[in-house]
Amino acid sequence: MSTMLEVSGVGHRYGTGDTAHVAVDELSFTVEAGQLACIVGPSGCGKSTLLRAIAGLLPPTAGTVSLHGDRVTGVPDDLAVVFQDYSRSLFPWLTVGKNVEFPLRWSKLDKATRRDRAREALSAVGLAGVEGKFPWQLSGGMQQRVSIARALASRPALLLMDEPFASVDAQTRFDLEDLLRRVQTEQGTTVLLVTHDIDESVYLGDRVLVLSKSPAHIVADLPVDLPAQRDQITTRESPQFVSLRGEVARLLHGPAVTAAADAAEWEAAEKAASSTVENAKR
Repeated sequence: MSTMLEVSGVGHRYGTGDTAHVAVDELSFTVEAGQLACIVGPSGCGKSTLLRAIAGLLPPTAGTVSLHGDRVTGVPDDLAVVFQDYSRSLFPWLTVGKNVEFPLRWSKLDKATRRDRAREALSAVGLAGVEGKFPWQLSGGMQQRVSIARALASRPALLLMDEPFASVDAQTRFDLEDLLRRVQTEQGTTVLLVTHDIDESVYLGDRVLVLSKSPAHIVADLPVDLPAQRDQITTRESPQFVSLRGEVARLLHGPAVTAAADAAEWEAAEKAASSTVENAKR
């Protein structure tokens, strides 16, 4: 398996001198082609800063980012990003079809090919036949599907996702998680997804990169030993899922917690998991 993304010693500092804020501190990791890797960390740890640096939107103040061997110095043509706030990422005055086609306007594809690409992408996310509607005519979950379709239409080498399902309700979130697993498997897309949700990182990922509190550095790089075919109920109830989720929770909590606090977090994680499974059963 070839390396798609290489992050080497990446750091980012906002400001200078004594007032400078170090958001990311010497992060290094790779993502293999066709892999779905999740980055999980506490709120404010620098996850979004890291993602912007990988996307070429924010030059890191230290280290390098390479995409299939080429150093990233600007936004690569074969990279796409799906953001958390779908309502701001879609143009309300354009139809769904035109929204999905929009990034392809700068390609060498003719109009007919761009239209076909948009239809194929919408069909892949379960939205065939809605090209003529406007985003505001769709539910929040459907709008986020449009955002994913737009990213897939360009057939990116790497798809970055920044908390992509945080703004939708629990049931829609489950549906979108399963959609992402299916589309990623069918198309072989390389995905790097950032989240603060432990359960989501374990359910979606082939591996989970756990970040520390700010300034972010990697605490652990954990392989996810779960079947490729996953289910919101049986997968989340499996011993492997429960064990890995507990390990990620303990890593995020840090080594300085007391045994009582650690037990309390484990109990809270168990309750959250039970609630998640019950919601999925409904």
